[in-house]
Amino acid sequence: MLKFLSRPAVKLVERYLPDPYIFVLLLTLVAAVAAIAVERQTPLEVLRFWGDGFWNLLTFSMQMLLVLITGFMLANTPPVKRALSGLASKAKNAGGAIVLVTVVSLVASWINWGFGLVVGALFAKELARQVRVDYRLLVASAYSGFLIWHAGLAGSIPLTIATEGHFTVEQIGVIPTSETIFSWFNLAIVGVLLISVPLVNRLMLPSEDESVYVDPALLEEDQETRVRITRPAERLENSRALAWLVGIPGLLFLLDHFVLRGGGLNLNVINFLFLFLAIVLHQTPRRLLASLQEAIKGGAGIVIQFPFYAGIMAIMVQSGLAQTLSEAFVSFASAETLPFWSFISAGVVNLFVPSGGGQWAVQAPVMLPAAAALGADVPRIAMAVAWGDAWTNLLQPFWALPVLAIAGLKAKDIMGYCLIQLFISGAIIALGLTFL
Repeated sequence: MLKFLSRPAVKLVERYLPDPYIFVLLLTLVAAVAAIAVERQTPLEVLRFWGDGFWNLLTFSMQMLLVLITGFMLANTPPVKRALSGLASKAKNAGGAIVLVTVVSLVASWINWGFGLVVGALFAKELARQVRVDYRLLVASAYSGFLIWHAGLAGSIPLTIATEGHFTVEQIGVIPTSETIFSWFNLAIVGVLLISVPLVNRLMLPSEDESVYVDPALLEEDQETRVRITRPAERLENSRALAWLVGIPGLLFLLDHFVLRGGGLNLNVINFLFLFLAIVLHQTPRRLLASLQEAIKGGAGIVIQFPFYAGIMAIMVQSGLAQTLSEAFVSFASAETLPFWSFISAGVVNLFVPSGGGQWAVQAPVMLPAAAALGADVPRIAMAVAWGDAWTNLLQPFWALPVLAIAGLKAKDIMGYCLIQLFISGAIIALGLTFL
């Protein structure tokens, strides 16, 4: 039945889903018109919100670009390529490849969302080199693992409210991760999704005559050619000692960060780890730079689109539109149903504000007073917003950009399969938040 349902979903998305750049332009217009019509903002005020906020994600944009580039460079090192190839060899057929890439992506995304995005996409490419499998579904399966990131170790909302001095500490205090990430209801939802997401992806596998395959030769990187060294500068470019004199201290810094100072994972640490592992494992600066040239080709979408999302977020937040959306959903909720409506409202807001931390800043002032008034469980409400933020990423191409860049596909190629996962995973998460 899922195979039958996925056919019209894939065809619908392929026909009507525009390129992510067109999608962000349309979202910009929708947010602007809604702010004028619903919030009674003047066109000049909306224009100022948009323009003033347009560059607010520059740091994050650079971080995301580095997730793509450093992850690609690391995966392009000989040891990592051998490891990915060895793991990919465990898949003996198309169905096994779909399940394996989904499980790897789910586990990696639960550890860290940036890590999961890059590892999932690169592993999908390696599987496609070894197994004859529908490439669209393979990459969609890799991306679907991203669904559980906000319930994992790098979830921005549960980590925020577990931090001393967070912006809502006077309302709810400090809530430990034992009540959010490691709570019974959250781990149960994660456990069910670890089973259901790979199963759903496997059941959507099209027949051979309907599948779209990729020539494995197109996925192969250019083989390194031996260079004859004739200049002193070329000796530096091919110097292992130079690479290791810089790369090894970088790894020692991370050892100090984790072991001696008890630091945790965040996006900067992940990028630092990927970069310095790549420096060491590529062995020479020349090999690293060659990998960099290949990696950077896929970053154009991130560079041009993220500023537009920053502008949309500014319109949504400063006009009051995001708060109005949240209030509309919770206005008819009870203590029992508030987690469900928090989840749904977060999913809708996420289409316009695709940032977990930014979304909590918008929705916390609405959700927390509602939870207090209704006597609802605050950690559950926080996780409902976190799950809603992660859930509609299956529909929002913002986070798929690094995956698509690595895989060489377009959003319309994978979003039909993600749409089926959206409905099934949404039902599972909603039931878990409401009844567990």
